[in-house]
Amino acid sequence: MIMTGHCRIASVIVLLASALISAQAQYRTGGGYDELYDSETVTAFKEHVSTIASADNEGRRAGSEGEKAAAEYVRSVLLSCGVDVLSPAQGDEFGIAKEGADTLTSRNVVGFVQGYDPDLRDRYIVVGARLDNLGTNMMTVDGQPVEQIYFGANGNASGLAMMLELARKVATNSMLFRRSVLFVAFGASSETYAGAWYFLNRSFSDVDNIDAMVNLDMVGTGDNGFYAYTASNADLNAVISELSDGLQPVRPELVTYEIYPSDHRAFYAKEIPSVMFSTGQYPEHNTPRDSWSIIDFDMMERELEYVYNYVQALSNRSGSLAFRDSGPAPKRGPSYDDVVAYYDCDQRPMFLNSTDPRQFLEKWVYQYLKYPAQAVRDGIQGKVMVDFIIDKDGNVTDVRVVRGADPLLDEEAVRVISASPKWRPGRVNGNKVRTSMTIPVEFRLERKGTFGINGKAIRRDR
Repeated sequence: MIMTGHCRIASVIVLLASALISAQAQYRTGGGYDELYDSETVTAFKEHVSTIASADNEGRRAGSEGEKAAAEYVRSVLLSCGVDVLSPAQGDEFGIAKEGADTLTSRNVVGFVQGYDPDLRDRYIVVGARLDNLGTNMMTVDGQPVEQIYFGANGNASGLAMMLELARKVATNSMLFRRSVLFVAFGASSETYAGAWYFLNRSFSDVDNIDAMVNLDMVGTGDNGFYAYTASNADLNAVISELSDGLQPVRPELVTYEIYPSDHRAFYAKEIPSVMFSTGQYPEHNTPRDSWSIIDFDMMERELEYVYNYVQALSNRSGSLAFRDSGPAPKRGPSYDDVVAYYDCDQRPMFLNSTDPRQFLEKWVYQYLKYPAQAVRDGIQGKVMVDFIIDKDGNVTDVRVVRGADPLLDEEAVRVISASPKWRPGRVNGNKVRTSMTIPVEFRLERKGTFGINGKAIRRDR
């Protein structure tokens, strides 16, 4: 077939137009070379916010398909982070009867990371973020109907994004958390905090064991400031004060007024101490301009580091947190004939000059662990939680399995930890103490001929 010059030019124009349409479909508007220098966390934040606050989700109105799609995305990310998801594939569904309308069906998504301390792992810190937003609105422009989408990038895709990356960090460092941590994306928050109410009154059976709640709502506009609202709770304020004594990437301003009514109110109703972290009100709030472009992702990364440190401090705090101030708590000191928890030591035990338990896992446990041949043949893998005591001379004693995976794996984990070289013992008030620790020892088969421990491929015949 012979093609004239005009036809060739037209074809080129069509191809260029097609390429432009394809490019616009693949990339966010406003992307630039500066994104090449984003950290992994910032890159993840951008992916989360752009997905949750996408036009396809149509503003995530409570009970809508957009809210459901956002819940499915949250669930998939939690699973990819290694977090145990307690809710079913469709989310933890609940219904809201609306007068003169059909029942609204919404859902929560609940993730779980178990703490290491046998005395506190059945106590919980809840980290929550609201899932829904305002949805869409029809308006008339020049006589034509136009749909407005309330994207809700900061309200509250930013809070969900921070919760997801916080879950990733906690799951990666679970051996550093005494209490267990629950991560909850609350559906239908706009309907008088229905998701939070359902979680506390119908869904979660161990509400009495929740020690505190951390609410993340509108955390993406850090230029306006970073705030913490605790309803003047003395114990929560004390944690903020303690963290302020150390080096932090950002410090919140403690405020006495409620920044924004959100899911923490349902926890107040249950008399559970709650803190809300937020960057405060902003001009685009509850408007279609609340889009991806207004988010300060670099500031969010610094806020994430602070919130991670705060949740860790809550998780490792000895004793309960009071909802009401009952006066100064009596000072408690350990009896030096008793065992002191690792995180209660003024000077924590050290292995090869490091107080980080990961040093012991990487430099000793995973170097000398042998995957039982029978377990390899039978395809057995799992995580063994092992408790032990470091005595005043630095010897490892009283090694026991507190949560086993299989007798073969349990026995090998105990063998290697029992053979540990001496540690530098922990101290309280300058005195050596017997210190208890619990660590996870992971056995994971990778592929035929190798097995993996803590993400490393190791020869089977070692």
